[in-house]
Amino acid sequence: MDTAIDNVFPPREPKPKWLRVKLPTGKNYTELRGLVDKYKLNTICTSGSCPNMGECWGEGTATFMILGNICTRSCGFCGVKTGRPETVDWDEPEKVARSIKIMNIKHAVITSVDRDDLKDMGSIIWAETVKAIRRMNPNTTLETLIPDFQGNTRNLDRIIEVAPEVVSHNMETVKRLTREVRIQAKYEKSLEVLRYLKEQGIKRTKSGIMLGLGETEEEVIQVLHDLADAKVDIVTIGQYLQPSKKHLPVKEYITPEQFAKYEKIGKELGFRHVESGALVRSSYHAEKHIH
Repeated sequence: MDTAIDNVFPPREPKPKWLRVKLPTGKNYTELRGLVDKYKLNTICTSGSCPNMGECWGEGTATFMILGNICTRSCGFCGVKTGRPETVDWDEPEKVARSIKIMNIKHAVITSVDRDDLKDMGSIIWAETVKAIRRMNPNTTLETLIPDFQGNTRNLDRIIEVAPEVVSHNMETVKRLTREVRIQAKYEKSLEVLRYLKEQGIKRTKSGIMLGLGETEEEVIQVLHDLADAKVDIVTIGQYLQPSKKHLPVKEYITPEQFAKYEKIGKELGFRHVESGALVRSSYHAEKHIH
């Protein structure tokens, strides 16, 4: 048998068994999937092929991305397209609020691309989206997973004024790898954003990191200490998976035992919630983080 093709495309290292996921099932999932397809609703859960979609939808939680699907930044880990974004859709807040109502979502997570092309970096649409959701879905709780807005406090204040139950901003990786992983972002700036949110009265702040990019245990523990010093309440720790061959490669698959160790360290540092596991993503168990 000709093995030339095998030589050109060597077999990928198989993912470890703890990264295998069950296909989403259940009445809630099936109903929500039908609504998303029928009304062409835009959720990150479906477009990002999230491994926890079935579990989250079963709990009445879903994640929505605003401000388009083209980002002004080109992070080495992220599957979102980079380029010149489309013009702002000022009807988007109402559309997202309507989607949440149609899906009967109890807890919504809102995220967005970076919009460094806009003077307000998208913060006005962010605030209007929260207001529209509140008007149309008064019983729905909210988490906003925001960009750094380049650390501009005026833009951050717009989020603070509408007071989501949880405000999240991800560190994504350890300090040493930040320049490689989050090209246009800065480690200290992200910490400043999280610190500012807490100082200005946000009840629950949250951040997340991905593992498997070449970080050391000591570096991960340092991130946890830095987040604790910034008075962050909730931390998520998950496995990085390469979206395509153009993106940063996976250097290591972290074992469940190592994730458990980080969870224990996080709890000892006093975080209110620590989600640590291979399949954990930013919005995993998000509905529990408001308590």
